Amino acid sequence: MIKYVAVWIFSVLIASFAQVLLKKAANRTYSGLLGQYLNPIVVVSYGIMLVSTMLTTFALHYVPYSSYSPAIESISYISAPLFGVLMLREKISRRQMLGFAVILLGIVIFKI
Repeated sequence: MIKYVAVWIFSVLIASFAQVLLKKAANRTYSGLLGQYLNPIVVVSYGIMLVSTMLTTFALHYVPYSSYSPAIESISYISAPLFGVLMLREKISRRQMLGFAVILLGIVIFKI
């Protein structure tokens, strides 16, 4: 079962990556409406989201949803801002750091 949990975690991480890619695409200007939605970054991002959905669905066939979902899905609340720091040079505030700590504490408490 651990390999399916790993697949699910990977799925959450690549979904967070795709969300940051979509934000990166939204920060650009495009000549027209078609260019806004059919540029390579947007197309790749939605492709990654599709793969993420398929991986999550696959993993959920083998992992009990109620036991793992709160902890695994909470990873995205930490990974998306971290990808934002790495890819978009965003800043993380002290308040966000406190939020990350609370999320991690919640995951630990949930799994104990």
